[in-house]
Amino acid sequence: MAKVALHFSMSLDGFIAGPNISRETPMGEGGMRLHEWMFNEPKNAIDTEAVREIFASVGAVVLGKRTFDLGIGEWHDVPFPAPSFVVTHHARAPLAQKSGTFTFVDDGIEGAILRARVAAGDKNVVVMGADVAQQALKAGLADELVLQIVPVLMDEGIRLFERLGAENIELELLRQTQSPNVMHLRYRVLK
Repeated sequence: MAKVALHFSMSLDGFIAGPNISRETPMGEGGMRLHEWMFNEPKNAIDTEAVREIFASVGAVVLGKRTFDLGIGEWHDVPFPAPSFVVTHHARAPLAQKSGTFTFVDDGIEGAILRARVAAGDKNVVVMGADVAQQALKAGLADELVLQIVPVLMDEGIRLFERLGAENIELELLRQTQSPNVMHLRYRVLK
């Protein structure tokens, strides 16, 4: 069965997006700094392999409606070349794109992840967006946490690890690699 993986680039102080998120700044003010390691050239071998591994592992995507609304203008497609399931309160007809289809799911994170696991086959389900990632962690649906820790302090914005509830979420470190640009960490979520 497909693993559910939360992939996020994060500042050293825990932010995955900057403040004042809008259509003009979908990653918030200064938030694109968190993704420079993926897009800037020339890349080093460690970062190049990390990007290749991420894209090769994706079989389906689960994202929130806000992430969809802000990202569609940037992506002009699905965020990865895979079926994408948008968690929303208002289902609508699927939206076909060049590399996959957005399916709008109105039965919560559980329903979206269930559909995404079926679509992903033996690849991973990648969860995008702070709110749906927090929901997946709280519901015990996340199998892995893949973080790229960027050496920057942002002081404000959107944090990944908020509103997780009173229970501890235990992690097991599976791998760590470091490039000059970012620390790559992979954890298993212990259940």
